[in-house]
Amino acid sequence: QAQLVESGGGLVQAGGSVRLSCVASGRPFSRYDMGWIRQGPGKEREFVAGITWSGSTYYADSVKGRFTISRDNAKNTVYLQIDSLKPEDTAIYYCAADALVVTIRSAYWGQGTQVTVSS
Repeated sequence: QAQLVESGGGLVQAGGSVRLSCVASGRPFSRYDMGWIRQGPGKEREFVAGITWSGSTYYADSVKGRFTISRDNAKNTVYLQIDSLKPEDTAIYYCAADALVVTIRSAYWGQGTQVTVSS
């Protein structure tokens, strides 16, 4: 059974940093694109960042320069480093996996981890 489990969210002050982690199991996720999707309060889900199995990355324009995605295939884990946090980064962050490109329509999702940024 495919499972994605996120961790690392919490309450963070604006300007601070947070590192999210996602451990994947149940599928050969080391060969999948992995990524992060977020949904802020009252907002639609939006793609944030993705990474191919070989380590190539792609980002939403709105987060370039502040968000860094990485992965450790040996640990079946993907990370999202968020720096210079802004209140508008407040959202539930979901880990996602896809055999192709990670989008909001990707097949595999975690339960999400809440990031709240205080001003």
